Amino acid sequence: MVEMMNAVGYTEHLPISEENSLFDFKTIKPIPKGRDLLVKIEAVAVNPVDISTRKNKKEKLDKNHPKILGWDALGEVVGCGDEVRLFEKGERVFYAGAIDRPGSNADYQLVDERLVALAPKKLTQQQSVAMPLTSLTAWEALFEKLQISRTKRIENAKKTILIINGAGGVGSIATQLAAWAGLKVIATASREESIRWTLAHGAVDTINHRIDMPTQLKEKGIDGVDYILQLSDIDGHWAEMAKMIKPNGRIASITGNQEPLDLGLLKPKSVNFSWEWMYTKSFYQLPEMISQHEILEKISTMLNDGVIKSTVTEVLHTVNAETLRKAHEMIETNHTIGKIVICN
Repeated sequence: MVEMMNAVGYTEHLPISEENSLFDFKTIKPIPKGRDLLVKIEAVAVNPVDISTRKNKKEKLDKNHPKILGWDALGEVVGCGDEVRLFEKGERVFYAGAIDRPGSNADYQLVDERLVALAPKKLTQQQSVAMPLTSLTAWEALFEKLQISRTKRIENAKKTILIINGAGGVGSIATQLAAWAGLKVIATASREESIRWTLAHGAVDTINHRIDMPTQLKEKGIDGVDYILQLSDIDGHWAEMAKMIKPNGRIASITGNQEPLDLGLLKPKSVNFSWEWMYTKSFYQLPEMISQHEILEKISTMLNDGVIKSTVTEVLHTVNAETLRKAHEMIETNHTIGKIVICN
């Protein structure tokens, strides 16, 4: 007998104000095979990638099979594929999943065990579910792409990182991780509340990304920075970043460009530029995708130990179309700080 489950999806790229932009529907409950876990969803978080995916009109949609969004998730393992070795039924886990599979906005979800870790035991479900996607993105950007050492804190103390959009989801954890690694963290923020938030999460100073940033740094006696983590509007800040980065510095970005980037601006300083996309390892089934399991294990321990703190700022209730439309609408204002989560 086929079991059904509730889910939230869409079949058209509609403005979030329209009811069918996200709607409730029923679909077949999936069955785990191979290295997949079947997770009963207890809570999800909503990220900008949910909005950009929903609005991506280049993607062809199937009218008969609604697309299910949602990547951050926390829940109980209720089924295991025959190749699963890392987890057992009954364990509570958290993860960010893969972009090319049905998401977490449903009663149940399949996820590869190599992308999953045990949820922090000392945090609430809403505190925990806010963390996977942003933590993985920040960790990979800082320690893999920018190649910042996690152990050489004395050496790192001599170096400075600029995080553009420090109060956003990724910025809120990146400031904490960079400060934990020993770096001097300067973050951008333009409002009083975002400035307070950023300083409370590891930044020692802030500048306004809406005003000429190189000039602001010079006014603070800073000639340049060793690293830049770019989390918002790469087109608008590209020329400024080329001015602010030190020779032999490193820049990483998570946001796509709409215009061609002039890499020639970086050549005189021999600057290294890297993209960070949290889904690369799972999308291409790379051998190192298990590193996301390992990273989330470290993040879980750091959260339990109070080394870093959850970035949840808004808690909504019941994973359904109405609540998800509200969360999407909030993120689309571009004024959110931290993370929005939804608990069942």
